[in-house]
Amino acid sequence: MNTATEISPGLVIQGFTPPLNLSDFKLIAFDMDSTLINIECVDEIADAAGRKAEVAAITEAAMRGEIADYKESLRQRVALLKGVSVASMAQVYLERLQLNPGAADLVAACKKAGLKVLLVSGGFTYFTDRMRDRLGIDYTRSNVLEMQDGLLTGRMIDQPWGDICDGEEKRKMLLQTCVRLGISPKQAIAMGDGANDLPMMGEAGLSVAFHAKPKVRAQAMVAVNSGGLDRLLEVLTEPN
Repeated sequence: MNTATEISPGLVIQGFTPPLNLSDFKLIAFDMDSTLINIECVDEIADAAGRKAEVAAITEAAMRGEIADYKESLRQRVALLKGVSVASMAQVYLERLQLNPGAADLVAACKKAGLKVLLVSGGFTYFTDRMRDRLGIDYTRSNVLEMQDGLLTGRMIDQPWGDICDGEEKRKMLLQTCVRLGISPKQAIAMGDGANDLPMMGEAGLSVAFHAKPKVRAQAMVAVNSGGLDRLLEVLTEPN
């Protein structure tokens, strides 16, 4: 059993001796909501429908790993978004969504060291596409909200690869991206905060919990419990 060690306030490691070389890794995979960004997008969209408390309760239970069927929990939440306008989603993006502290710095450091960047989210393409363009992210996978006449229908659009990006889909996308890059999953870093991030974190050579749920912190090799995402760089040696 690995012993977790707090190497500085709010930074806990287990299962390895730092520092590791950042350039030994070739891919970093991020969850989006509450990891790369400060909000749970589905909760904030629900606010426009007057259903934030109801949706947020389901999200919290799902992230803590208390809901066995993540896909069904997401379908339930999306159904409650019916009738929300695209304009309201734009408002969420412009007025509520912010990058978490250190996100841009960590992405920039990884890109400088030669890593590719993957964004895998149980959230929605409306937001992941904007994050991709904003940060220069290489690959994304998330869910597509169905819209008609500028309003959400309360459904998602099935994609060729499957219906919903859940924890298993995140794991598959990480592995598929490693195959595409010709690397081992052990050359990947995976960073998340919720139970649906654990499958991909379990495959990666370095798993990182960011301000995460207790179940996720317990299993991660690095837990950033205070401060920004760039605190990961405290256990990684950057190339000159």
